[in-house]
Amino acid sequence: MTRGLEAEYVQILRDYLDSQEEDELYGAQKLGKFLLRRDISPEEMVDLHGRALEKLGDVPEFVRASFRILTEVMIEYGNAQRSLNSWRSKHAQLQSEVAVASAMQQALLPQNMPTYPSVEIGAISIAAHEISGDYYDFMYVDEHQFSLTIGDITGKGIPAAMCMSMLKYAVDSLGEIRLGPDQMLRHLNRVVERNIDASMFVTMLFGCYDTQSHVFRYAVAGHEPGFLYRAQEGRFYDLAGSGVALGIDGNSQYKEQEVHLQIGDLLILLTDGVTECKLGRSYMTREELISNLQHEVHLPSQNMVDQIYRRLLMLTQFEQRDDYTMIVLKRI
Repeated sequence: MTRGLEAEYVQILRDYLDSQEEDELYGAQKLGKFLLRRDISPEEMVDLHGRALEKLGDVPEFVRASFRILTEVMIEYGNAQRSLNSWRSKHAQLQSEVAVASAMQQALLPQNMPTYPSVEIGAISIAAHEISGDYYDFMYVDEHQFSLTIGDITGKGIPAAMCMSMLKYAVDSLGEIRLGPDQMLRHLNRVVERNIDASMFVTMLFGCYDTQSHVFRYAVAGHEPGFLYRAQEGRFYDLAGSGVALGIDGNSQYKEQEVHLQIGDLLILLTDGVTECKLGRSYMTREELISNLQHEVHLPSQNMVDQIYRRLLMLTQFEQRDDYTMIVLKRI
């Protein structure tokens, strides 16, 4: 601690003891903020105060002795303060890294929906926390076809963001080979199984939509069943398909499924953050979810996914417990 600082403190102490006016405390407050910025420890401050008293006059021996006790107390207090400051610094650094990871993750998600004259596409993906474990993407195939994928990565935080990045580039690379949905999942399964921690896995649906035939071919790897809405019947059906999640067994096989859409029909693909909304003490059933979907089927696809999210958020009293992703394809 510099002599100039010590002299300033002596002057502040003298002025206050002479006047004992509250206005004199303002200088002490400014000095306190300066000492905090300089990271002056509590025990150093106690020592400074003791030396300042010595310069102002004789100090009784019992007061000197009390300062020795106070210094020992402040040493432990200072150690705790330094530990807290270190934790705060590390926390701030981690928050900064999470913010960067979140921004990178958002950049991996599609910024624009594919546009085709005979199909409407709507999508929404809302993270429960800073970084999402949900993943979705659309891939242009040709002027009449596009592929899509929707998945859910176990775990949260930076490991999930890293896994999403790996999936994104793996899907993009494999997409150039024009693999069928079942083949795509087999290749992705080997990529995931070799490159992520054994405690993690990925559920996924990968599909390809033909806008001329309006046939949707897809395969499922342990992912949440979506819905097929038949407009003529006014009825919802569960999408067929099952399979082992990616990353569990490198030799898993996947079966391709196929559905044909008529005008007005909907495909609703989602993650378990949609189906596992909690209403009070119980989880929403698929029948309750279908009832809520039924109210919005008349809307354009993007309006539909937005409105369903708002509806479910209100039902759960604005408490989103898990990442939420929904894609709607509508033949028009």
